[in-house]
Amino acid sequence: MPTTYFLLNVTLNQEQSVIDNIKNSLSEIADIIFDIQGVFGVYDIVLKVTSDSEDSLRNAVMNKIRSIQNIQSSITMIVNE
Repeated sequence: MPTTYFLLNVTLNQEQSVIDNIKNSLSEIADIIFDIQGVFGVYDIVLKVTSDSEDSLRNAVMNKIRSIQNIQSSITMIVNE
């Protein structure tokens, strides 16, 4: 199963809003499994997304995650299986 990790920097004090928006957006995709956590350190949010297919994973990234407001920057890491 394709898996990707995202490290997100968000606008100050918008962490929970971004987490809620990501949860709502990814919940609409049937074959996506995800785990999201707010963290302390260089990044604000860590997101793990797993899917049955690369196409669904690509859709989640291109159409859902990248369209969420208050994400300032992100690093995407695709798991090498």
